[in-house]
Amino acid sequence: MPKIVISDTSTLILFHKIGELDLLQSVYGQLVTTPEIAEEFGETVPNWIEIKTASDKKYQIFLETQVDLGEASAIALASDYEDVLLLLDDLKARKLANKLNFKISGTLGVIHRAKQMELIDKVKPLIDKLLLTDFRIADNIVKEILKLNNE
Repeated sequence: MPKIVISDTSTLILFHKIGELDLLQSVYGQLVTTPEIAEEFGETVPNWIEIKTASDKKYQIFLETQVDLGEASAIALASDYEDVLLLLDDLKARKLANKLNFKISGTLGVIHRAKQMELIDKVKPLIDKLLLTDFRIADNIVKEILKLNNE
């Protein structure tokens, strides 16, 4: 598992909305996020999420020309570390992070990992809760996650 796990806003918001924010801690232990993301989150950030600022603000500003502020701050912060996993749901941000050779996952990836770690019995109930929020995901991806987890 990567030494550093950096979460974007969407992952925090979605797990908060479905009442499963603590699942992130169970899967990864401590997370890191940026002040920009903490502000976008709009809730009190749990003490197991460390808030750090990217060291290269110019790089972050450059990234903001390609993705939203939160994603740009997460990717810029990730560039400060060697072994990092970025939790991103936004497709444009995922593509950019991929091009920059970062390991990425998203909300569904966290749920899949929680199942692999036997922290949850089934992924479907959490996916069903997610689909009741404003989370948008293609049906084929949901089917693939369910299939991967024998559900």
